[in-house]
Amino acid sequence: MALRFRETQAASRVLGVSIHSVGVRTPADFDGAFATITREHPHGLLVMADTVTIGQRKRTADFAASNRIPAIYEQRDFVDVGGLMSYGIDVVDHFRRAASFVDKILKGAKPSDLPIEQPIKFELVINTKTAKALGLTIPQTLLLRADQVIE
Repeated sequence: MALRFRETQAASRVLGVSIHSVGVRTPADFDGAFATITREHPHGLLVMADTVTIGQRKRTADFAASNRIPAIYEQRDFVDVGGLMSYGIDVVDHFRRAASFVDKILKGAKPSDLPIEQPIKFELVINTKTAKALGLTIPQTLLLRADQVIE
């Protein structure tokens, strides 16, 4: 996650956008993080996916919605529970590809002989019901690019 955050910082400088990191390590950290976000009044949130944030996805999406903060997430799991939008790897495809590595190893391949692969399939998912609740209009061009639109 540190690498993804550094890449986000670099992109924010290029775009002229300021960012403020609010980290969480356990579910108990969310109340403090939400209080900080509320005080900061951000124009939007980028929620990075890890086991802690995914485990608190409904709570996070509900917080963003109740505070009328547009949020984008790294995994569609957040959008499925009411988040605004996600852009990230297609987790199903990612696990399917991982299974092919397991299959090769079980058939005798040495793990060190297998190539390192990057994710190749990404998905954009948009929840138009959440957008309407936030008073946002999603451009038609973005909706047409989405892999899935949840209404």
